[in-house]
Amino acid sequence: MNESGVLARIRAGRTITGMSAVLLPYTADGEIDWDATEAHIDRTVDAGLTPAVNMDTGYVQLLTDAQKTEVLGLTAVAARGDFVAGAYVADHPGAAFDLAGYLAACDAIAVRGGTPVIFPSYGLNSLDDEGWVDALAAIGERVDRFIGFELGAMFVPYGRIPSLEAYEAMMGIESCIGAKHSSLSRQLEWDRLAARDRLRPEFRVLTGNDLAIDMVMYGSDYLLGLSTFAPEAFALRDRMWANEDPRFHELNDLLQYLGHFTFRAPVPGYRHDAAMSFELRGWASSSNTPSAAPQRPESDRVVLADILERIDVWVSEATP
Repeated sequence: MNESGVLARIRAGRTITGMSAVLLPYTADGEIDWDATEAHIDRTVDAGLTPAVNMDTGYVQLLTDAQKTEVLGLTAVAARGDFVAGAYVADHPGAAFDLAGYLAACDAIAVRGGTPVIFPSYGLNSLDDEGWVDALAAIGERVDRFIGFELGAMFVPYGRIPSLEAYEAMMGIESCIGAKHSSLSRQLEWDRLAARDRLRPEFRVLTGNDLAIDMVMYGSDYLLGLSTFAPEAFALRDRMWANEDPRFHELNDLLQYLGHFTFRAPVPGYRHDAAMSFELRGWASSSNTPSAAPQRPESDRVVLADILERIDVWVSEATP
């Protein structure tokens, strides 16, 4: 898509659908802080965003089955059934695609009223493009609705971005209502938006590009980890866009500054920055994370405190 084509894509005044991947806070003792988790789900819902749980932001790869189930139960009540969740299957390099495992994970979400997000795995992403589409189609035959997920290798070692042709074929699966795209590439996402508009206008392209959160200007909705730092600010920004309020751009710039700082390499370290932000805000009693999660230096706190203070001023001054 050339520059003029990109500019023509801008959709001023569009209502944005925002889904926010919820951080799972931990106590200083290394246990899940369930009270802080519930409070943040409430905070996300109250802001007007759809909570997304058991995603990478919620350490889904590090949770036990019992913990994932408890997260789902908590969210189903707090979000009153309006939530999405990662359907995750733990496997290993060389593993085969585990259809039964995915269906079980989807059922656990759907029975509580949520929409499954088909989280990548070694088995799923070892398939070629045709096999990848066939696997999603097999899930779609048994699941009323689901969200696909393209996740780059900078997030997880089993990440993969299939071809545009495979993406178009995925859109042909009726029960697939949208897909999260996390390549961190504007061009790849623009290509998917063009395909969506041509083939299935109601399909949701959910940007997962935390380095380019203004992709909502071009027709993307979002499922972001960055929004867990400031759900109210993201919701305010979205309303500004819908109202064609030029202050959208200034607030978006500040939120993007937060994104570029926290999503620097190694990218999974953003979760520790989120945990520090929660502690700084008083949303959690600790900035602890699971021991297997990448850590950020303590010096990040000074930068985070400055950004969060500026974001909170925006929210307090712009919200009636």
